[in-house]
Amino acid sequence: MISPVKIWRRQEEIRKILGYEGKVISWTKIFVSGLDFKKFVPYFVVLVELKNKTKVVGQLVDFNGNKLKIGEKVVAVLRKVKDVKEEDIIPYSVKFKLLKE
Repeated sequence: MISPVKIWRRQEEIRKILGYEGKVISWTKIFVSGLDFKKFVPYFVVLVELKNKTKVVGQLVDFNGNKLKIGEKVVAVLRKVKDVKEEDIIPYSVKFKLLKE
């Protein structure tokens, strides 16, 4: 179980990134993952440079294509990290979604 204290402490860090736009500066496609992410395989992990020049790593969500390009515009969104048991706290984190133009 994830500690509620860790989740509470992390919310300030999440708020600084959430909703910010940026561009993909590097990416990789994951084919083999740990148990918590098996249902997402294959998935993309991106290195994003936000408009304020902060660099952040995160999973790319809602992307079914195979041709991700460097320079693609993305936005930071809040998504559930993993499925949990009924009595656990649901962990959320920042992930990235392509911006539609």
